[in-house]
Amino acid sequence: MLLRCLARRLQRCPTQFHPHSPSLWRGLSTDAKPYYITTPIFYPNAVPHIGHLYTLVIADVFARYRRLLEPHRPVHFLAGTDEHGLKIQKAAQTRGLPPKEFCDELSSQFRRLADKAQISNTTFMRTTQDPHHATVESVWNALNAKGLIYKADYSGWYSITDECFYTSAQVTTTTTPTGTVTVATETGAVVEWHAEQNYMFRLSAFRESLLAHYTSPSGTNALFPSQHQAHIVKILTEEQLEDLSVSRPRARLSWGVPVPGDQDHTIYVWFDALLVYLSGIGYPNGGKGQDLMNSWPVDLQVIGKDIIRFHAIYLPAILQALDLPLQKRLLAHAHWTVEQKKMSKSIGNVADPFEAMDEFGVDVIRFYVARVGGRFRDDTDWSREQLEKHDREIQSLLGNFLLRATSPKIAARAAGAEPVSLQAVFDAQQSAQTPGPILALMTANRQLPEKLRLAMEGMELGDALGEVVEVLRVANKTFTDVAPWKASAQPEEVYACRAASLEALRVAGVCLQPFVPGVAARLLDSLGVPEGERTWSQVEGEGLLGRWAERMPGVEVKEGARLF
Repeated sequence: MLLRCLARRLQRCPTQFHPHSPSLWRGLSTDAKPYYITTPIFYPNAVPHIGHLYTLVIADVFARYRRLLEPHRPVHFLAGTDEHGLKIQKAAQTRGLPPKEFCDELSSQFRRLADKAQISNTTFMRTTQDPHHATVESVWNALNAKGLIYKADYSGWYSITDECFYTSAQVTTTTTPTGTVTVATETGAVVEWHAEQNYMFRLSAFRESLLAHYTSPSGTNALFPSQHQAHIVKILTEEQLEDLSVSRPRARLSWGVPVPGDQDHTIYVWFDALLVYLSGIGYPNGGKGQDLMNSWPVDLQVIGKDIIRFHAIYLPAILQALDLPLQKRLLAHAHWTVEQKKMSKSIGNVADPFEAMDEFGVDVIRFYVARVGGRFRDDTDWSREQLEKHDREIQSLLGNFLLRATSPKIAARAAGAEPVSLQAVFDAQQSAQTPGPILALMTANRQLPEKLRLAMEGMELGDALGEVVEVLRVANKTFTDVAPWKASAQPEEVYACRAASLEALRVAGVCLQPFVPGVAARLLDSLGVPEGERTWSQVEGEGLLGRWAERMPGVEVKEGARLF
């Protein structure tokens, strides 16, 4: 109750009283809607690859950042596996296993991937679970009752790989060594002509409302990067949105949720899978033990660019049909390649995420994935040379710098100066006749949180991490330029250099928690930062310029601590 009252009071405060921390009052509120973030649920017809890890890490960075920014606001983070469909059915047959047993085996590997990569998801949904089936049946019945589902003869180009039909406008012919084949334009998957009786969803009825959404003030930034927004608007403007086939004959596909009231048909795997974002919060009845339904709508969906049509057209149409709010933001990232070639089991260039984490460590892989893959617009190459380069970068800029800054010899030399607060160090540097590198470092460090926050809110995750890296570069150069180990360095200068370095490490440690949680925790432990003082409020606004600025730097430091 006290927190709620305080939050309401802060809401009424003039903005000039808290300009540096616009999220501060939100962080205190216990009434806020939970932040809901999702990954796509992965298709476990094969073992996890680096692309799965990429999606998980990107979503996890945003989830951890939200907790850092608003520690009192719940974060609901959904991941999982999509376990129905023809590919699963055929893969299980090839292995000689029942589909459920096959899914149990592979789904556990995706859960293990999330655990090993320190993904902080709160829910791991499987489409074979009973609660999900209940949601699918509920949605089907609701749409059917509104006359939005009907049965009809249907024909089109079908891709087993993509498990969906394509229209004639969405396919093209191409020549291969074995002859001419028809493929899906978007994915390159081979398609074949199929004609059968299916249940259809009246997708065409939602073209105008979807177009209105994506061109409205509230929807113009719904898709990121913006190239995807333009692509979806173009589809809705120029293409005829045809009704969507949402079932398959059970004779062809038995592994899936049966159509309610018609055991001869199975619900289409993509229709089924898209509803996991609702089943993950207990729709339509809420979750067990708590009402998760107040998490809706999704605040951020992280997906690969290859499934944007499903998430930016099909899912929003279903949500509109259910009279539910649409997702707030959709981040469609690019893909990883190897030597500029798409990863493929057939050519043996698929990167194994488990092997990579075993060799380089979880945090180094997370750092590389976020730093290199955090711009999202273009495909990124998975390169061992680049991975080793980024391993050296973080070890040098952070690990080695911590050893230098906490060196017992430097601490002993700094002890010769009168101990003063960090703010006093800053004031002395400002008033110096010739401002030096220490002032430049302290200024850059004070600007870091705001720069990182702006980059994160702009979905520029790679740039956000780059801001931390840049301050660490400045810190390393400052330490080298001042050379506090030299006999000629005065104790006051050594003290100031050490104080600025330790503060740069503290702020970097707090800011790095979403990206490299293990290393960040060890760094903050070594600096003696209490666990309760590692939130955003400790590095922005009053936390940066007030509480910490008045402390004596380096008092709780564990000298010579190792991060890697």
